Amino acid sequence: MKELTYKQIAAYFHRSYAAADGLWFMKVEEKCGFETALEIDDQVWKVLPKIQARMLKSMLLLDEGMEGLGEGIEARLALEGFEFEAEKENSGLKFFIKRCPWHELMVKSGREHLSEKVSSLICREENSVWASEFGDINFELDEQICKGSKRCVLSFGL
Repeated sequence: MKELTYKQIAAYFHRSYAAADGLWFMKVEEKCGFETALEIDDQVWKVLPKIQARMLKSMLLLDEGMEGLGEGIEARLALEGFEFEAEKENSGLKFFIKRCPWHELMVKSGREHLSEKVSSLICREENSVWASEFGDINFELDEQICKGSKRCVLSFGL
């Protein structure tokens, strides 16, 4: 048997993860309708970010607080294929997303018209949960690509 490289293995699981997320949503939508699928997806994204944050926190030995959160968010965004810049701002952090792979998947699948509704809910949920895993940190979604902006702006503060 031929051996896969670590890069190939990572690409395989990344693609499988993204495909499973999208397929799961579409199958629930077919059976129960869009609003129910979105409601269930929201419930999933109240839990999954806890698992992700705790795993990266442990793997990267991240501390509580804004610095640990920043390192964790940077790792997550890089792993998921986002193009972004991070900036410290007073006692907070801002992430400027230039390219969102989740929005691109929505566009590619002909579901761009749903991207704003899905991401407005899920992005807020996901990043709020991440913030709470590192302490009493607030999250705001200031701009969104799916709402026609050239970028998304994720703001974390105390």
